[in-house]
Amino acid sequence: MARRYGFSPMKQIFVLLLFLFSLSVTHAQIAGLASYSVLDMPSTARVAGLGFDYLSLYDDDVALTLDNPSLISPRVGNQLSVGFVNLFSGSNFGSLAFSHSFKHLGAFTFGLQYDSYGQFQGYDEYEQPMGAFTAADYVMSIGWGRAVDDNVAIGATFKPILSHYESYTAFAFGIDLAASYFSSDRSFAFTVMGRNIGAQVFTFDGLTERLPFELSVAGSYKLKDAPFRLHFALNELQTWNLTYEDELNPTTTTDPFTGEVIAKSALATFADKAFRHLGVGIELNIHKAFFATVGYNYRQMVEMRAAETFNLSGFSFGFGINLKGIKICYSRNNYHLTQAPNFISVTTSLDRFFR
Repeated sequence: MARRYGFSPMKQIFVLLLFLFSLSVTHAQIAGLASYSVLDMPSTARVAGLGFDYLSLYDDDVALTLDNPSLISPRVGNQLSVGFVNLFSGSNFGSLAFSHSFKHLGAFTFGLQYDSYGQFQGYDEYEQPMGAFTAADYVMSIGWGRAVDDNVAIGATFKPILSHYESYTAFAFGIDLAASYFSSDRSFAFTVMGRNIGAQVFTFDGLTERLPFELSVAGSYKLKDAPFRLHFALNELQTWNLTYEDELNPTTTTDPFTGEVIAKSALATFADKAFRHLGVGIELNIHKAFFATVGYNYRQMVEMRAAETFNLSGFSFGFGINLKGIKICYSRNNYHLTQAPNFISVTTSLDRFFR
């Protein structure tokens, strides 16, 4: 049984939430003004299949701990997970996670993520070709987690970030802080997290760029005797208004006769801003041998939809199978009408090879 501490479980989560909110006051940002988009990529196909940044549930999948350090525990010890996705125009993303428990230090997850943006043709100021070059971001991570008691777990991940674009190099570090609550029967889970708390140490040519700090919560609930689990997430809580105007796809409409802008009602405006923070999904599980997921992200849908055209932007799908201890996951996230990356992850326990 885990050691118990003086504060109650809910008080501990409240203290962390208050601390993260205080950080968000100084780190608040408008969406799209931060760099290091590699930090916003889901690290595994299972997470991408729901369209979330991370999941909150009591499980033994090491791949989930790369995005949520409060899930790190001896349950995922000696597991290895590898993920890959081919993104857009030659850009590739990959991830690696390995967890191990040390007797006196606790449980750790060691991770590596990279985002290779492909090959580019370089030119000088006279438009003369100078050869091809590459650009990529690399994120190394060391995550630690422990159970505070039977219902609460905490975790933190330290993430050095190296960026190398052509002949330019930058270095930054970020920290994720998380706390999770699990009901006694493990049917309900809730996580509060502050992601990407940090700054650049070495910059590109003296230009300081910000990390994509985010304050968010996520949860899941499995109905009794039902084979599925419901997921939800509230993202970017440090910034209320996530809307912006795209001149090529405006959110406003005009009267065709007067040319005046037709204003939305106050209720419609509030609902639009509120739902941009929300993600929902459902996961079907069949005897731990097979699962399937469907997710929906309203913000992704309204930002990436094509004008007057229905498409599946904002929806994500996935499934996974467990073959004798090897978990293979696949998912497809519909970012846009013409672009839907395919995520693949493979997870296994190394103990099965060294018995």
